[in-house]
Amino acid sequence: MDYHIKDFSLADEGLRWIEWAEMDMPVLRQIRERFSVEKPLKNIKIGACLHITTETANLARTLKEGGAEVYLCASNPLSTKDEVAAALVKYFAIPVFAIRGEDRDTYYAHIKAVLDRTPQITIDDGADLVSTLHKERPKEAERILGGTEETTTGVIRLRALAEKGLLKYPIIAVNDALTKHLFDNRYGTGQSTIDGILRATNRLLAGSVFVVSGFGWCGKGLAMRARGMGARVVVTEVDPLKALEAVMEGYLVMPMDEACSIGDFFVTVTGCKGVIRKEHFLKMKDGAIVANSGHFDVEIDLKGLTEITQTKRVIRKEVEEYTLINGKKIYVLSQGRLVNLASAEGHPSAVMDMSFANQALCVEYLVKYGNSLEKRVYPVPPEIDKAIAKLKLASMGIEIDTLTPEQERYLSSWEEGT
Repeated sequence: MDYHIKDFSLADEGLRWIEWAEMDMPVLRQIRERFSVEKPLKNIKIGACLHITTETANLARTLKEGGAEVYLCASNPLSTKDEVAAALVKYFAIPVFAIRGEDRDTYYAHIKAVLDRTPQITIDDGADLVSTLHKERPKEAERILGGTEETTTGVIRLRALAEKGLLKYPIIAVNDALTKHLFDNRYGTGQSTIDGILRATNRLLAGSVFVVSGFGWCGKGLAMRARGMGARVVVTEVDPLKALEAVMEGYLVMPMDEACSIGDFFVTVTGCKGVIRKEHFLKMKDGAIVANSGHFDVEIDLKGLTEITQTKRVIRKEVEEYTLINGKKIYVLSQGRLVNLASAEGHPSAVMDMSFANQALCVEYLVKYGNSLEKRVYPVPPEIDKAIAKLKLASMGIEIDTLTPEQERYLSSWEEGT
């Protein structure tokens, strides 16, 4: 088996981590049990570009139990857990091409290594796998049965590709499932981002001014958790509707040009580039801490920061100190990459249980119907979303009501009124 990982000897520890995560992933476990019997993915090759975490390992196991050949590479150079990568290779015979801290050339070499296996289904987190395939191997892209996309940033890129008529196979936007973005983005990002910041800095949030840039689902979750920790939360936005919602939730809303001078912590979760720029850094307090929880490392303008920096050093693990030309010190976490994965362990397993259940069932759906779908970005079929919600509720011991026949008739009719 061909693979490229850091250290095979880390596998035993990685296996224990995978088992720990599995205990809190009951929905995916139920899907894996069915897959192991039915083999709905038999003889299907899957190329996956995901964060190599314990939760991803359990998704890969589920897909393999379904009969698929699974090939994994990282969707971020700093999110790989080397122990998990080793365990997947040693104990589950799943080829992994990922090493934490890999440089850009290695990162893309690993993506190409997965593409070299001629997958029929792609699973992406940020669309780097799909974009590489479309840019460099367009003929190969035409034979792909279908794909799924895990995150907001990737969905934006893929919709742009589809709008230009360039998307060569159907892709399901797993990110947009209600059981994904309502939970993964809000509760997962909210908790894991705070976790990453605290592990990296060990600083007190209570009483601080915490600036959240972007009030989408991730921003909402982060703002909620920061306020719960006692921080005074400021929101910056470009969307008037989201800004209005933040105001109605009780947050201070202002432009970054104003927020930059009062914030103690800054976190970007916008999916856009250049959110915090050098003019903002120059106005920041001495000792301000800056982090990113959006998918790519473009939200914080590190190039602009470097241009106004006198000296730079690593002062703690995942914390870089920039001494600016005005004498102030700014601290950037995890090189501007996903702080919740680079400085912590990403979303809790219970949240990823639903996200990866969506992935597994959408892959099954693509195997069944991919040949009949148009080359565009699709939502997750509602029946999959509802099935996952039901499985999750059942795993929590929660029962809900069902409609009576009279209620079903009422909801499907127009005759009855006041």
